[in-house]
Amino acid sequence: MFGLLKRGERVYTKIIADASSATLFPIIERKVESESIVYSDCRRGYNVLDVSEFKHFRINHSKLFADKKDHTNGIENFWSQAKRHMRKFNGVPRAFWAIFKGL
Repeated sequence: MFGLLKRGERVYTKIIADASSATLFPIIERKVESESIVYSDCRRGYNVLDVSEFKHFRINHSKLFADKKDHTNGIENFWSQAKRHMRKFNGVPRAFWAIFKGL
């Protein structure tokens, strides 16, 4: 699963085959406005953002989780809530994630 959060707004999720730059970048390019600031963790799949039109800031979770307004806490909270919900049902079918598609 891959997710994007526009702060204070909605989450977009997509089931992906892998988390490579080749998979992630087209999604980010389609869903994120070019002037946006993108915050991510240090996953290698986000390396392509360093040479893109986006302003990209990485949060190294092995050192800290937030630096004032620079954080990924919103999307991390979404995944935490989603996992908590799924545990009640011993997982959730793929079709469930379709309700988030396009938000």
